[in-house]
Amino acid sequence: MRKPAPIQPPEDDPEIAAKRAAIREGIAAADAGRLIPHEEMRRWLLSWGTEDELPPPQCK
Repeated sequence: MRKPAPIQPPEDDPEIAAKRAAIREGIAAADAGRLIPHEEMRRWLLSWGTEDELPPPQCK
């Protein structure tokens, strides 16, 4: 029995192209060291909707 060929989405779909571009941009930013530490992001998200809502964290 042969293994089925992987399904490839159409390359001309603008939504797929935009997602792939965003992924490439995120990987490039991480490779360049532009990251937000997990704990800072967690604190910010947990502050949403509270009286002491924090400002968004900045990339390091």
